[in-house]
Amino acid sequence: MSNVENSNHVGVLLKDLLKERSLSMRKFSELTGIDTATISRIINGKRKATPAHLQKFAVCLEIPLTKFLLAAGYPIEGLGEERPSDIHLSVDSIQNFLEASNVYDKSFSLTKMEHELTKYEQYSQTEEGKEIILKGFEKKLQKVGSIGPFINQLKKMYDKFRLRNGTPRELVLIGSALIYFILPVDIIPDYIFPIGYLDDATAVQIVMGLLLEN
Repeated sequence: MSNVENSNHVGVLLKDLLKERSLSMRKFSELTGIDTATISRIINGKRKATPAHLQKFAVCLEIPLTKFLLAAGYPIEGLGEERPSDIHLSVDSIQNFLEASNVYDKSFSLTKMEHELTKYEQYSQTEEGKEIILKGFEKKLQKVGSIGPFINQLKKMYDKFRLRNGTPRELVLIGSALIYFILPVDIIPDYIFPIGYLDDATAVQIVMGLLLEN
């Protein structure tokens, strides 16, 4: 599939999504931080959307990143008859995204993510951990912005944690996701924007799944 064909697929998808949500290109530009001219060229197939563009589109429109990656022609493994769970598909997509972006050369895996979250579980219940969450969450939100489903989930988690509204196990899990989000040095460092926030979204997804099991 050629670059032009890939761009056209993304453009058509993007145009349809903006129409469904009654979003103008100018408003969409404000929400994503991508200039209107660039969005227009992507929609019209005159410019290929970069991985950074696709991630911002997905977050703003609350659409799985995989949908944009597929439209752009990036290989997404596991879309055959035996479709993996959303979390595994998400992790595979992030790894493909990282490889395509050429800005981060380390691997990303579900095992690494789960290990990091486990490490933060008990720490989030210490006085130091609680202070990091209660004092650092709003500051981190200001840096990231408030667009996207994973941010909305984090806000709900933060309210539960702040009000201690949950079982001890639930608060431990929620605390681990909040700590992971707040600290800048993750598996994928936050300074690699916007890729650095993809693992935060996956951390939320993992914890949400664990909360449903409890």
